[in-house]
Amino acid sequence: MWSAHEDSVHSNVVLTIDGVVSKLPGPLHRLVLKHNELIKFAIVGGTTFVVDTIIYYTLIFTVLEPKPVVARIISGVVATILSYVLNREWAFKNRGGREKHHEAMLFFGISGIAVLLTAAPLWLANNVFGMRENINGLELVVLDFVLAFIIGNLIGMGFRFWALRRFAFPEEEPMGGDGGSTDIHPNADELTDEELGHA
Repeated sequence: MWSAHEDSVHSNVVLTIDGVVSKLPGPLHRLVLKHNELIKFAIVGGTTFVVDTIIYYTLIFTVLEPKPVVARIISGVVATILSYVLNREWAFKNRGGREKHHEAMLFFGISGIAVLLTAAPLWLANNVFGMRENINGLELVVLDFVLAFIIGNLIGMGFRFWALRRFAFPEEEPMGGDGGSTDIHPNADELTDEELGHA
């Protein structure tokens, strides 16, 4: 649950971002509004990326040094919980095609698949190609970062953006149809002259 302080911080961040967007010049402002979900999703992704990275490197430099895939999955799960809150309350707040419990189940299912996809390049490097066996220090840090946080995150984020919009946060179905018809997509015979613009 959000505390009052967390609600205040969240509101201030949203107001600041919305304020910046409102001051953009015309064409850029329209472009940002057109792709606002993608931009917000990217900001959420950037935030959770930082959290994910800090947790991952804390774990592999301490208790999970020989188990980078386990560390990657743990950091991914924590980042996913944060991502749900931010996406639900901000990035996709204008969508509402599902019940909350159904939406949460789909979000975490999709994100679970994404965590596995994100860990896949590191798993392949570690368990199939043995790329981590003969290196250490800075080279190992760079290799892990490229595999887990660049390649892995690009794969995971692409999948999540598509799947979240498609399944977890779909557009809410309109109550009536286009132009006032009771059908969602009426044909020309079902529309009145006024709805067709003949009046």
